Amino acid sequence: MADPLMSMSSGIDRGWFGHPRGLSTCFFTEMWERFSFYGLRALLVLYMTASVANGGLAFTSEKASGIVGWYGFGVYAAAIPGGWIADRLLGQYRSVFVGGVIIALGHFSMAIPTEATFFLGLCLIVIGTGLLKPNISTMVGALYDKDDARRDAGFSIFYMGINLGAFIAPFIVGTLGQKVDWHVGFACAGVGMVAGLIQYVLGRPRLMPALQRLGQTEQGAAPATSAEPWWRFTRAEWNRVAAIAVLFVFSSIFWGAFEQAASSLNLFADRLTHNRAFGFDFPSTWYQSLNSMFMIFGMAPLLAWLWIRLGPRQPSSPVKFALGLIFVGLGFALIVPAAKMAQQQGVLVSPLWLVGLYFLHTIGELCLSPVGLSIVTKLAPKRIVGSMMGVWFLSIATGNKLAGFAGGFFDRFPLPTLFGAVAVTTFVAAAILLLLTRPIQRLMGGVR
Repeated sequence: MADPLMSMSSGIDRGWFGHPRGLSTCFFTEMWERFSFYGLRALLVLYMTASVANGGLAFTSEKASGIVGWYGFGVYAAAIPGGWIADRLLGQYRSVFVGGVIIALGHFSMAIPTEATFFLGLCLIVIGTGLLKPNISTMVGALYDKDDARRDAGFSIFYMGINLGAFIAPFIVGTLGQKVDWHVGFACAGVGMVAGLIQYVLGRPRLMPALQRLGQTEQGAAPATSAEPWWRFTRAEWNRVAAIAVLFVFSSIFWGAFEQAASSLNLFADRLTHNRAFGFDFPSTWYQSLNSMFMIFGMAPLLAWLWIRLGPRQPSSPVKFALGLIFVGLGFALIVPAAKMAQQQGVLVSPLWLVGLYFLHTIGELCLSPVGLSIVTKLAPKRIVGSMMGVWFLSIATGNKLAGFAGGFFDRFPLPTLFGAVAVTTFVAAAILLLLTRPIQRLMGGVR
């Protein structure tokens, strides 16, 4: 008798909006994890700089920003050991579950109002996210056969889950933290992670085809690992790893520009933009929701549909990366005239400049970020796919550090010069990548 699970894995599963049913489980797990992450991020600096009388830690803004920067770097860098642990010890399914539990414990630790439990919570969240984030992405890729044209579209849909969690978190977690109590907000973020874990466990049967492709035949079983050491990879495998390394560089450049949303662009919104619309004054932090809003309400579904519509005629992954760099550069090029008006004429500029910038950045992100997750799952040798996904997340960590470095020039350089330099850097990087497209495709060995 044929194994029903094997039949499911070899057939075409279109049970969730034309995609494998397991995509829904990964989608909502990631949504709740991002809800907890972005909810916490919205409160961190505010809590650490608030006075003791107002329930905060009374840190200086410099110290608080430094902690947030290292926290963000650690969250993504921890994906490297997290991927290795999944590949060699726990397997992807169990790693995601254990990671989610540790994240929830971290948030609940921060719900206790002491400085020690606050830092303990941050450490736990870094560890837990390192286990969860690369391996949930690995499972998304494993839901599809290698030649399934739906894969990039599936990652675009998965990316909607990230942005849905990021969009709603500040309104719920942030409001509770600021208006009720900081620690109630921290606890709320933990409750969100618990909700994600519950649906993850209930949705395990939908993930079985992915776990089979990863060499895991039962819940939590360690993946089957090759007895061969890493240096016995085939030439084709080495070439594909080299392709990932090249794309890693361009991913870091992209995130170095994109992540200035938290630094130079945030300061521009706060100091040089007229934050008023329809007779209503609004906080400058609201611009941070534009990216997720554009994702959720049109752009992610549109790009997902476009990749499916184009099928084999869609651009290759390196070309999509170049498009991502071009669009993020166009966003900075767009804001150069506004920066010139603000600094040279001393006027507050219209919010529409930033709306346009974030619209262009959203298109760029969709061209690069979900495609990057997808390409790693297609190119990495199966026995180290979790580790390679962890390495890939290091490109985001590197980009965050680059963005912080560039943002440090906000008060030292004329803004048109700063924003123009960022635009030129991304345009040059895109041109180089387009020139390297054919060599990269040869390294990819037929993978698009």
